Amino acid sequence: MKHLALLILLSMSVSGVCQPQSTAKPRTIVTTDGEIDDVDSFIRMLLYANEFTLEGLVYSSSMWHYKGDGKGTLVVSEMDMTRQLYGKKSSLRWPGTTWMNDLLDAYASVYPTLSTHARGYPTAAHLKSMVRVGNIDFEGEMASDTEGSDFIKSKLLDNTTSPIYLQVWGGTNTIARALKSIEDQYKHTPNWAKVYKKVASKAIIYAILDQDATYRNYIAVNWKDIRVYYNAKQFWCLAYNWQKAVPEQLHPWLEGKFMGDNIINKHGALTKLYYSYGDNRKQPGDEEHIHGNPAKLTKAQWGSFHPYDFISEGDSPAFLQLIDVGLGSLNQPHYGGWGGRLTQSSSNPNRWEDGQDVVDFNPYTQQLDMAYPQIRWLEALQLDFAARADWCIKPYQEANHPPKISVKATQVLVHAGQRVTLTASATDPDKNQVALSFWQYQEIGTLPEKVAITTTGNQAMVQIPATAKRGDTLHVIVEGKDTGIPALTRYRRVILTVR
Repeated sequence: MKHLALLILLSMSVSGVCQPQSTAKPRTIVTTDGEIDDVDSFIRMLLYANEFTLEGLVYSSSMWHYKGDGKGTLVVSEMDMTRQLYGKKSSLRWPGTTWMNDLLDAYASVYPTLSTHARGYPTAAHLKSMVRVGNIDFEGEMASDTEGSDFIKSKLLDNTTSPIYLQVWGGTNTIARALKSIEDQYKHTPNWAKVYKKVASKAIIYAILDQDATYRNYIAVNWKDIRVYYNAKQFWCLAYNWQKAVPEQLHPWLEGKFMGDNIINKHGALTKLYYSYGDNRKQPGDEEHIHGNPAKLTKAQWGSFHPYDFISEGDSPAFLQLIDVGLGSLNQPHYGGWGGRLTQSSSNPNRWEDGQDVVDFNPYTQQLDMAYPQIRWLEALQLDFAARADWCIKPYQEANHPPKISVKATQVLVHAGQRVTLTASATDPDKNQVALSFWQYQEIGTLPEKVAITTTGNQAMVQIPATAKRGDTLHVIVEGKDTGIPALTRYRRVILTVR
């Protein structure tokens, strides 16, 4: 196919201000309780392990999964749902502490091919070296230091200053224990203020729900300056209840035909371990994992399904937030991106969350939707996943790779009533054509009106309303989708500010 090389210019009658983009990859530690959807999230995450710097992989517990102390000690959940479901338990649906290494063995088998498609993939041996067991005996257990909590503690106290994104795929208890150990060691010393500031400025917690009570009981009380990204609604479109959360028109991207053909089967040892409906697989230790039983496909807990249908990746938004696809949302979670869209809490300036105040217009249902800030990227996410699965088995020249979208300036000053011309460009490593589109992310900007955007080729004419007020902002997303198979999409965000 003919290579598309569009001339990059941002032509307008006002000055544009470029915002520098950091080239450093975000550092991250994953804590997980090992549920089947954690396994599936882990597999997808490994295919993107070149996009961020993994610094820890830590087993933890949750309200749904804990090992027990081996003494038969009974505990009752602090969380209403699991207290009512399970009552007193000595252990609960514990999947063990070997599944990460099993997945990393499979990753090692595809690594020689996968790593030819992009720089920065860590070796399986390197990833195995950072696996630790954290606080796993009970839900919310944080009374004792563990190798996992000590590992997190050491990262928070090391001499680096760049943020560490602490992904919470289960409970926050191992992270809470690391913080409690830091507090115990330093609180009554002259260094406490300095240590507190250092840790609070480095740690960023991305939590999927509250899966134990340690955030509210300890972290929120004693470490109120730690930034928290909290996803309680948007993740459902990638979780067990996806059939209800996702518009029916988008279901094919999660159904067995797409998942089985493009990701799970004939794509190497790693994605073959991806749990799906009717796959005849059963996770050891979890008696409630019946999704793989073909006899249980109809009238299952979350609907009726077919073989290889998607089950859940409820934790994936935590690492999708870290992938730079050109939307600039890593440290601006209110911008919206592949990790969803969160807004700053009115009661806690260090907390960003979703919910009733974070709704996007869903064009499929013609309604405001709490999950649509994540749903809007679903097709692109799934096609990108399929491309990464291809990277596990295909040489570089036979696979597709994402295009790069560019504009001259991402921050532009405009006047009310002005007609602005945006010009973008796209380059593609596989010499595929790239179709550019320009659209307003209306829910993010402060300009209340929907603006007129007229697109011609690689240019868009944006009409700023005459009623726009000084300081109003308008977010225009420049989207480029290539013609490769599977088609891949990347973006640039232009923020227009009225002066």
